[in-house]
Amino acid sequence: MSELAGDYDLQYVHLHSHRGEGLTNEFKGENISNMVVELNIYESIYNHAITGTLVIADNRNLISNLPIQGTERLTFRLSTKLYNHHFDNSIDFTEEGGHPMHVYKLTNKEQLNDSVQTYTLHFCSKEFLRNLRTKVSESFDGRMDEAVYSIFKRPEYLNSKKKLFFQKTRNSDKVVIPNLSPIAAINLLAKRSLPTNLNDNGGAGYLFYETTKGFHFRSFESLCVTKNGEQVAAVQKFRYVHVPVDTTHHEIVEDGKKVDKIMENYRSVESYKFLNNFHDVAANTALGTYGHTVITHNLFDKSYKKDKYHYHNSFDTTNHTDTDPDRKYMGGPAITDSPVDYDQVEGDAYKQKGVSDFAESRVSLQSTTQYAHGEETGNYGVDVVQDGKLEGERIALTNSISSSTKLHMTVKGHSWLQAGDVIEFDVLSVENKENSGGRPDPRYSGRYIITKIRHKVSNSLYLQILECIKDGVKNTYGSASKSYANIAGEEQREASPHDIGEDTFPR
Repeated sequence: MSELAGDYDLQYVHLHSHRGEGLTNEFKGENISNMVVELNIYESIYNHAITGTLVIADNRNLISNLPIQGTERLTFRLSTKLYNHHFDNSIDFTEEGGHPMHVYKLTNKEQLNDSVQTYTLHFCSKEFLRNLRTKVSESFDGRMDEAVYSIFKRPEYLNSKKKLFFQKTRNSDKVVIPNLSPIAAINLLAKRSLPTNLNDNGGAGYLFYETTKGFHFRSFESLCVTKNGEQVAAVQKFRYVHVPVDTTHHEIVEDGKKVDKIMENYRSVESYKFLNNFHDVAANTALGTYGHTVITHNLFDKSYKKDKYHYHNSFDTTNHTDTDPDRKYMGGPAITDSPVDYDQVEGDAYKQKGVSDFAESRVSLQSTTQYAHGEETGNYGVDVVQDGKLEGERIALTNSISSSTKLHMTVKGHSWLQAGDVIEFDVLSVENKENSGGRPDPRYSGRYIITKIRHKVSNSLYLQILECIKDGVKNTYGSASKSYANIAGEEQREASPHDIGEDTFPR
């Protein structure tokens, strides 16, 4: 067991020349561990490949003597010292693991003195570069996930040897890929993919991304719940609270029990801040997150159709970070559907419009047709009449994820964590403990999904900078059973227009 949280195991960092050698042909790579000033690895559910940087203090002039010119490979294995080197617990970019990183750029070269220079090496996974070198020109027929797997594995395309974690799609279609890079082709398929879920009714659009454990092709919902509808278990719990330390200073007393201090330090958040939250109502209104009208023009029969998306009506048809199948709590939207103006909801004389009732806050037009490839289906490989509804849902889900509550925090390094994992975050409510009872903040505590990770090794310390999101709240806000007039009051007077050319102004 390690002595301190943040300890890590990085036994070697080998830089391999374009000949597969080090400075001499005696070794397959040059061990530059003692030159490393800082190592960073970046992964995100929004990025299709892993990237990283290595800051080097070089006294051997590797740039000229190796040389470094952009076709080198980098091998290393990083793990939290608390655990062994098992695949699930480590970041393995070794030759034995089969997936070295590839250097593609050198920047920030600076000479410190006569014998030392510093620079930054930029590296990436093999698939990052492979994507730039190949193109897909082919038609695919069948389930979307099967087409993605074909592009992912075939030697003439991405040719990846890594593991692909995928979720089956419920839709099939004929798709023509018109000379696109493999990742662009997969992203095209991802936009048109419909996830399998309990009711085969909600959700549209997939994510494709790489983590330190492999590639993922799946819906956002699959990060929240399992295929059986159970809540995905949190892989780690973090908290930003002050807890008492016992007299030995090695263990922490919690609920009358002693907890290992090292393990507690792994749970502790060093710092955090919220980058944004769901309260930007103006932006979400304009983007169509709440209400959206999609007009589909059918090129086959020259008809058109309007579909209106309503955020609150659709919320329960999809799964979210705070979805709770056991109903121990009532998760809900991050904004209420209480009235926000005097407009009446169509067909309801007693209800005035909330944020989701203004369907024309965003209007989109898209063309569709059946029989494009001999099948009586539309853009999503299902009944053409569903295209507008699915497009509105896909756009709204994408917006609600990107503009949801976004937590940025720094913790000690956990080499088993990856983008897409569920974590729990607890922070005490800001009221004094007597009034709050020491309870966690009801809005900002709870389940989050990691969207981005920066693994940072420097100064003998392994840290992770996490960006996490939650697209709802654990306890629903409910709705005000009042009219907008009761909430805001009736407007007292109506202003009349005034000609500025008149001599007098109304008082």
